[in-house]
Amino acid sequence: MISTFCITVKKLKIRLKNKNRLIKQVMKAQSFLLTFRHSRENMGTDIGDLLQKRKVELSDLTNQVVAIDAFNTLHQFLSIIRQRDGSPLVDSAGRVTSHLSGLLYRTASLVEAGVKPLFVFDGKPPDLKSETLNRRKEVRESSREKWENAKAVGDLESAYKYAQASSKVNQEIVEDSKYLLNVMGVPFVQAPCEGEAQAAHMVLKKDANCVASQDYDSFLFGAPIVVRNLAVTGKRKLPGKNMYVDVEPEKIELDETLEALEITREQLIDIAICVGTDYNKGLEKVGPKTALKLIKKHGDIYSVLNEKKAEIEAVDQIRDIFLHPEVTDDYKIRWEKPDSEKLLEFLCEGHDFSIDRVGKAAERLKTASGARQKTLDQWF
Repeated sequence: MISTFCITVKKLKIRLKNKNRLIKQVMKAQSFLLTFRHSRENMGTDIGDLLQKRKVELSDLTNQVVAIDAFNTLHQFLSIIRQRDGSPLVDSAGRVTSHLSGLLYRTASLVEAGVKPLFVFDGKPPDLKSETLNRRKEVRESSREKWENAKAVGDLESAYKYAQASSKVNQEIVEDSKYLLNVMGVPFVQAPCEGEAQAAHMVLKKDANCVASQDYDSFLFGAPIVVRNLAVTGKRKLPGKNMYVDVEPEKIELDETLEALEITREQLIDIAICVGTDYNKGLEKVGPKTALKLIKKHGDIYSVLNEKKAEIEAVDQIRDIFLHPEVTDDYKIRWEKPDSEKLLEFLCEGHDFSIDRVGKAAERLKTASGARQKTLDQWF
């Protein structure tokens, strides 16, 4: 009887082991699809393959004002700065600090390289974006559940990827980030609506030299120059593969792209609408290259829709969001010396950061700030 019991237990263990292996395999497949989908979801419009990209070094941005898409950057920090099982960095009170860590150390590196970072925060999104925001919320909630399941079976690779897709920039994260920038002496601007539109506006006004964002929507809002991969550089693992790629900053110029494609900015907007934006679903089975051919052949989105007997709701409103975005001129841009005392108080006393590391970052900021002021003084 004992022998029969042992055999039964052994069979159950084998079944359980096989079941866990199957769950892991399914999760890996789902994880790859989710990571791909998640990257597209947070990209705005998928027109990257059409753009003329060039590698750029941080030294190329010395003394340049870079209008950084704050939400986009914070989302990257929250997604990437995590522990092996996907858990974000937290303080003793359980509050997430991944964004604060990324903001402090990456901004210090930018300032140290002579870059003048200017963060631009999103305001109230257009009503047409509500469907996209709801869809992203569903993805986050689903990802959180799958993250917990992956951790339960010990699949750390899938757990990490699902955790990335569960990231959310909430109001507390925004307010903490603004406070940190303030005590670091780094300026920020509050946009009335889309942050990318405000950043593009500031470049067009010559208050900034370029926009920094992972999203391609910046071009649709008229940004002349966009730098990507500025917030997070280095090695990045490809989803579902044991391979890594170098992630380096790249520069894209709107005029160069329009000239190469032989289209206008309005036509680029129409191409994006065909593919899909934050405000509409794209045409079925139409990617960026097909959309380019359609727009070049028919001239504009209206003619394409007429030819394909298709319909996209609120096309006029979508085009107007990009061509005449809601922006503000009510802002002041000024870089100050960091307040080391408040920096240490906020991060070390308030969020359990290392006094030594924060102190070194503060010193780097202070040294860079002094060098910048010395350079300015030489002009007078």
